[in-house]
Amino acid sequence: MSRSRMSGGVGSRPDLEQRYRRVLRMLPGYYRDAWEEDMMAAFLDSWLTGDPDTDARVLRFCRPSLPEQASVAGLAARLYLGGAGAPRRYFAWGQAVRGAVLAVLLANALLGLGQLLFLARSRNLIGWLPVPPGGGGTTVSYLIGGAWVAAFLALVLRDYRSARALGGLAAAASLALLINAQVTGIAVSPVASWAHWVLIEAVPVLALAAFHRDAPPPARRAWLLALAACFLLVLLPLLALEESGHQAWVPDNPGVGCLLVSVVGLAHVPRAWSGRPDSGVWSLTVVLLAAVAGLDRIASLTLYRPDPHLIKVGLVELLILAVASGPAALDAGRAQIALSPPSSPSSPSAPGLG
Repeated sequence: MSRSRMSGGVGSRPDLEQRYRRVLRMLPGYYRDAWEEDMMAAFLDSWLTGDPDTDARVLRFCRPSLPEQASVAGLAARLYLGGAGAPRRYFAWGQAVRGAVLAVLLANALLGLGQLLFLARSRNLIGWLPVPPGGGGTTVSYLIGGAWVAAFLALVLRDYRSARALGGLAAAASLALLINAQVTGIAVSPVASWAHWVLIEAVPVLALAAFHRDAPPPARRAWLLALAACFLLVLLPLLALEESGHQAWVPDNPGVGCLLVSVVGLAHVPRAWSGRPDSGVWSLTVVLLAAVAGLDRIASLTLYRPDPHLIKVGLVELLILAVASGPAALDAGRAQIALSPPSSPSSPSAPGLG
């Protein structure tokens, strides 16, 4: 479409065009440089009728529709969390976010397996395990746990649509339980509960947008092995400590998160110091996980205001996390320049809205 037709006789920048350009500012600069004018022409062409008076009113008063704005927002998310062909900085952030989301969903799946194991024990379905004392969870909590397990498996098996649906359902059900707990007054610490829901459930579900058609797929074998290893080396030992009467030795969930991320951070130190080209993106992943675990730990300390000893334990966990993730934080900046994407076409691909 020519510039004169886009103007519709009402100036070089009619109101509708300006509104569309404001919407397109959500997109990364490199992508706007290549495709903004073509996208503008397509958007305006969908409005113009060829009648000068009608087109003048359209260009003056109409606005981008909500579906169009949502499509641009979705495209922006895919571009900022880049896949093959994206500039190095966006590709590195995309890989780091994908790795962090997989790790958080792995943690949620591990908790879900713990819920399902508790259900099996309480129903005496595993004869060699003792029936746990006290009451169990609710049916909704068991369903939430199962949904997280299914969401993680769907993500690893590259069924991204199912992963988003299952993760969204699990997060929504958890939100309903959280609201009910706050309304009925049984929530011990609203700050800790809301922070945990936002950090561990809502944000990871939203970040599933990083898994798109241009993104490298997850390594199935590695992540499935990680789930099995965490079940055997983390969940079962914690269960054994509880059953042996050493409940006081078992950290709470935020504490376990801090310690596990600390182990990952320490294991990553040789890679971070090696100068390998791919170390930066792994360091960025560790930093993201450390930020999530640290914020969750800080918020959870509000649960222990009456017990200074437990607050000190939480602060020690934060200190361990900071020290263990320090080398990754120093190396994370390299992810912006050192990592090359799998393929590097000469120009970004055509816009894919919807």
